[in-house]
Amino acid sequence: MAQVTSRVGEERISTDGLEEFAAVRPRLFGIAYRMLGSAAEAEDIVQEVWIRWQGYDRRQVRNAPAFLATTATRLAINAAQSAHARRETYIGPWLPEPVDTSRDPALGAERAEALEFAVLLLLERLSATERAAYVLREAFDYPYEQIAEVLQQSEANARQLVSRARKHLAEERKSAVSAAEQRRLLDAFVAAAQTGNIAHLEQLLAEDVVSYSDGGGAVRASRFPVLGRERVAKFVHAFAPRFWTGVEVAPIETNGRPGVALAKDGAVFAVLTVTASQEGIDRLLWVMNPAKLGAYVPVAG
Repeated sequence: MAQVTSRVGEERISTDGLEEFAAVRPRLFGIAYRMLGSAAEAEDIVQEVWIRWQGYDRRQVRNAPAFLATTATRLAINAAQSAHARRETYIGPWLPEPVDTSRDPALGAERAEALEFAVLLLLERLSATERAAYVLREAFDYPYEQIAEVLQQSEANARQLVSRARKHLAEERKSAVSAAEQRRLLDAFVAAAQTGNIAHLEQLLAEDVVSYSDGGGAVRASRFPVLGRERVAKFVHAFAPRFWTGVEVAPIETNGRPGVALAKDGAVFAVLTVTASQEGIDRLLWVMNPAKLGAYVPVAG
């Protein structure tokens, strides 16, 4: 591929910029996805970065990866601010769009931090700038000096943003169990849910468990979180005969953690994952909005 020399004479950039863009594309998607919790919106950000990269005088760029990541982060901050307003009118609980990390391992290849559903939900409570600072530091190990440059803040402010984000998340997060234990609890929950065994369900659930169902108004789903061990167990039991009839259950990896895809007639209609602590399952996360299930192929019959 033809090369041109940049203004500073240190970095050589391909004439069409494709080589440099392709090299960092997974990182751009990873930043945007963690910021937005939406694979579709993250792809839009990546495409916008490419358009801007094509229209920019690349001879002026001293560090292509830094330039591209900065552009993606700033676009994601703007998008996150708009998304927050839209989610205030979202029908029912909003959950992140699950990503199949078994098919796209590059998403978590650098660092898996800020990828799990539980963390993405907590990040939603932070300001867009706090979220960006946390993602750049914890997921991609950016130095504070570079974070400050990306966010157009002082280095001291960048450190404060990351510290504040860490504190907020630490106050909310419980000590998670291992992936193997999460898989065991999830499989046991599905088995109990299929039979509607209330006693077994209650044994698996933490006292303060919450069940979130994201249907986005497109499918039937609870429009309010269901709280508490007894209520969640009775809720799952009540829908067992109708919900699980003819359902195929396939183990998956979603956002780097165990999940299951639920399908009828070969079409995935829900992705279920849980978060769990030593007290048991504390969150049930049902993604049922069809617009968020594009990453999962039909389950073979």
